[in-house]
Formats: sequence, C-alpha cells, structure tokens
Amino acid sequence: MRTIEECRAALDRLSDNIGGAEGDVRKAAALDRSLSCRITDLDTTFVGRLRDGRIKDVTTVPGAPADKAQIRLTMSSDDLLSLVDGELSFAKAWGSGRVKLEAGLMDLVRLRSLL
Repeated sequence: MRTIEECRAALDRLSDNIGGAEGDVRKAAALDRSLSCRITDLDTTFVGRLRDGRIKDVTTVPGAPADKAQIRLTMSSDDLLSLVDGELSFAKAWGSGRVKLEAGLMDLVRLRSLL
C-alpha cells in the first residue's frame, strides 16, 4: 500500500505525461470534464478537472466524494503507481477488474486513445 503523497505525486506525473502528449492522445485529453480517482485501499478520492490536456485543481477528500465526477477511476494505490510508471497496462488492469473506469459513452470513445 502506498501513501496519499505518493498517489498525489503519481497523478502529477500523469498530468505531465498527458500535457506533453501529441496527436490523438492530445486530442483525447482536450476534454473539459470533472475527474475523480478513488483509491480503495486508502479510502481516499482525488478530485480535479481534466482541462487543456492536464489534470488541474486536484484536491483530496476522505472516502467517496459527495458529487459524481464525469470521469471516475477506481483502483488501489499500488495499481495507480504501476499504471503511471508504465509497469501495468491500463487495458490489462481494466479487463481484469483491477481498475474501474466510469464515464459517458462519448467520453469513453474519446478517452480510448489515452488507454
């Protein structure tokens, strides 16, 4: 199990990676949507906004957030760090149920290039 600080740093790295992307990935990340990343083993949710190809305005809330974000991720702290560090494939983690992604159909279509 990782710490909240390690997870926050991983989300910052993910934002940097998305922000520096080109082509289809950059287009997919150009959404303006509320975003949450629930870390199950820490009973913590990071809430922010995907805007201008970056994850912005990230705050931490204990447990589940009161409001439902437009794009919602759920996973363990270890899986978050493994995904961001490139040690775990998102498709494999999602397919096996280790990562849960919830979003509207059109957002899922646009996000597929990020996955």
